[in-house]
Amino acid sequence: MEEISENFIVLLAEDDKGHAALVKKNLWRICIDARIVHFSDGGQLLAFLDGEKHAGETFQTGKYIILLDIRMPGIDGIETLRRIKSSPTLHTIPVIMLTTTSNPAEINRCGEYGCAFYIVKPPDYIEFMDAIENLGTFLSMPNLVIPTVGP
Repeated sequence: MEEISENFIVLLAEDDKGHAALVKKNLWRICIDARIVHFSDGGQLLAFLDGEKHAGETFQTGKYIILLDIRMPGIDGIETLRRIKSSPTLHTIPVIMLTTTSNPAEINRCGEYGCAFYIVKPPDYIEFMDAIENLGTFLSMPNLVIPTVGP
């Protein structure tokens, strides 16, 4: 495993374009110098991880962090998480659930499937911004270590 650096890529699966824009803006504002690739649903993310090109990006050997919403059209976040964590190649990618869902059963299921962290998006704009700022601070820790993965 290697230290996190400007070379990691954030894969953001979020169907709400406004939330996706706020996440990107605030992670960059906190000096997260990473590419952020946005997917509208879990199916797009899984297709990318299976080798399909998306937004000019191709999945290759590297360091990735996935930010995953639960409520999305098509393949939802819980099923996407389950598939990623059951893959011999992908299971080491840290997955952070970033969702409005605070249902304890869903939180527990995500934990059982192997999410690294579960963050509930607050409905209040300022609190949402604070949550993303805290996430950015966490991701910019100099000694944070993630595995290198790839096809």
